[in-house]
Amino acid sequence: MNLQRWLLWLVVVAVAVAGSGALDGYAVHTLDVALIFAILAVGLSLTQGVAGQINLAQVAVFGISGYTTAVLTTTFHWDFWATLPVSVLLALAAGLLLGLPALRMQSHYLGIVTLGLAIAFSSFAANAPLLGGAAGISNIPSPGLLGISFNTDHQYFYLLLGALVLGLLYADFIRGSGLGLRLRAMRDDHVAAAAIGIHVAAMRVAAFAFGALFAGLAGNLYAGLIGYVSPDTFSIFVMFELLAMMMIGGRQSIYGSAAGAILVIVAQSLLINFQNYAQLGYGVLQVAVVVAAPMGLAGLAYRTWRLARTRHASGTTVQIAPYAGRLAQADPVAAIDGTVIGVTGLSKRFGALRALDDVTLDIHGGVIQGIVGPNGSGKTTLFNVLTGLYRADGGTVTVLGVNVLRRRPDQLSQIGVARTFQNVRLFRSLSVLENTQVGIRRSGRLWEYAVAPWRGAARDREARRKALEILDGLGLSAVAKQLPGELPYGLQRRVEIARALAGEPRLLLLDEPAAGLNGDEVRELGDILRDVRRVGVNVVLIEHNMSLVMSLCDRVAVLNFGQLLIESEPAIVSHDPAVVEAYLGRRAAVAGAPVTVG
Repeated sequence: MNLQRWLLWLVVVAVAVAGSGALDGYAVHTLDVALIFAILAVGLSLTQGVAGQINLAQVAVFGISGYTTAVLTTTFHWDFWATLPVSVLLALAAGLLLGLPALRMQSHYLGIVTLGLAIAFSSFAANAPLLGGAAGISNIPSPGLLGISFNTDHQYFYLLLGALVLGLLYADFIRGSGLGLRLRAMRDDHVAAAAIGIHVAAMRVAAFAFGALFAGLAGNLYAGLIGYVSPDTFSIFVMFELLAMMMIGGRQSIYGSAAGAILVIVAQSLLINFQNYAQLGYGVLQVAVVVAAPMGLAGLAYRTWRLARTRHASGTTVQIAPYAGRLAQADPVAAIDGTVIGVTGLSKRFGALRALDDVTLDIHGGVIQGIVGPNGSGKTTLFNVLTGLYRADGGTVTVLGVNVLRRRPDQLSQIGVARTFQNVRLFRSLSVLENTQVGIRRSGRLWEYAVAPWRGAARDREARRKALEILDGLGLSAVAKQLPGELPYGLQRRVEIARALAGEPRLLLLDEPAAGLNGDEVRELGDILRDVRRVGVNVVLIEHNMSLVMSLCDRVAVLNFGQLLIESEPAIVSHDPAVVEAYLGRRAAVAGAPVTVG
């Protein structure tokens, strides 16, 4: 964090502390509750906004922590602070369990499952004697620290303000870290995320764990503030209010979610004497925000800032440097002798359709291999099998000497396989630099960001440095801070290649990389791929631009209706009668016309 942001934080905290002293007890109590819900909303924003995992059980995890604190302090007479790690750990365990359904389902299905778990917890709390049943648990003692007893709302305010500031700083660190980039990449496109080596299942569970961490802290502090917990405190209606707080503030913004929680709690307090109209106004506000600003107030502010920035820069032109052959200067990887891809009797069906029918193909190291064929011939299906997106129905497939038929896409990325897609699949909310940085393979573990964040930060700095080098080598430094959607299509293709190369692959699979490119861009693409091969990376590309294929590829394989017609040198392939017939029809094959265009 830079000096300006530290100074801003100091000013905000100073104003909050000074302002609280001028408020009466009721107003400060309202702020205390608002700060607790802000902590809770920050956790939900990490799970749902940053990682895209629908979680309607955040309040249930909040309740588990609150009840744990209540039971340990009143029944077993623990010191309040001794209950904090236990409450947080139990909340964390609950979050990990909540994350398990996310491994099998997404979207509204996940929302329904988590909603059911939240209702189950509320019912259990209302009927469990240890938890006080419907009456709840009262007389929870207030915490004390270093001789200070936080038994007044004003004193508790300082404790909560400190907790929220630390929580926001940590959440902001996570969002901007390498882990946060992976969570956001998974949210934007989980298929592309898996293809660059992100363990999507682990990321989904981690998202729930981070949300539970904040819910555990909030539940513990809530019990100490109110001194009473009951099933109504953690009901599904409170969950819907929490969702509204996050949506109004901005679900993808850590600070926006916290501000939304404070705004809603304060508004409810101000309208307490107008209950007949407050709920109507509250509902109208939610609808207005969702319709006018789907990304919340923080998203509206961000869009306004980007619009102003765009208008300010409208008179300037970003100069994109042409590719200057810098990849050829990179350190070469170890060349592969023998077979890079071995396919024997490969079959893949979709119902009655045979997308791949008994395909046998060997691709050797040191060559640029082209795979061509008419639309629907099975080319992309072959790539999807090679990269673990599809499971084959029959045959054997080895890639870089590894049997890939039961491997996940992220596992194949770890052994050195990278790919691009037929339709560009960049992470839309990540900048060009972040798209490249998230593709860099990492040796660290997830737990580093929780127990040793400085290690993760050091790895992030190194990954950023490498990403900048790759972008510079491909002439993309000038657009490093821009979003992919702001770039022309040809540059988006080049960014996707940069992301694939960031993982230091030994095998690069490209699915129609020249699609949508103009003549100059196609020539640059050819130069880039030749240099990729020169540094030891094996290149296999699916392509319809036959001029590029014939000038670039050392060997070409032709598929048609899921079957391999021929695999040979380009000159031989272009004159093969079966290939000419597949592309140009039987009359052209009889006339002996070569295939020269795609």
